[in-house]
Amino acid sequence: MMRRAGRGGAGRSGAGRGGAGRGGARRGEQGRQGRQGLSFLAMKNKVKGAAIGATVGVGVALLGVPAGISVLGFKATGIAAGSLAAKMMSAAAIANNGAVSAGSTVAVLQSIGAGGFSLGAKIGLMSTLGSLGAVAGSRPFNWKKNSDDKPK
Repeated sequence: MMRRAGRGGAGRSGAGRGGAGRGGARRGEQGRQGRQGLSFLAMKNKVKGAAIGATVGVGVALLGVPAGISVLGFKATGIAAGSLAAKMMSAAAIANNGAVSAGSTVAVLQSIGAGGFSLGAKIGLMSTLGSLGAVAGSRPFNWKKNSDDKPK
């Protein structure tokens, strides 16, 4: 009676387990190509997210900030009666013996409300908010908990 040489005999050692047997190299190559494709797609999505975030940041700089200042009550014709801007101006005037000091928050917001931003201010806001939007857009928020996260 002849015995076979152990469980992992010559017929089973490489084939079907990703080793040097038939088809093993092909499976390994496909796995690598798949991983490269995923990293390319992930990078492509990050670039798209950054572009969208930068666009949103520039839009906020050009449209959102002036609109927000106008909503507060700082209008092109002056400070709107009964608005938050009127209350701010009243508090600033009381604090400074009836006058609003030049360079104060109320004076700067009134200047922006009356004439808009200067070109330098627009460029600065677009650069800052566009960059922040690009960073925020390129980092997708992962709301799922990882399985390896352990409660502390």
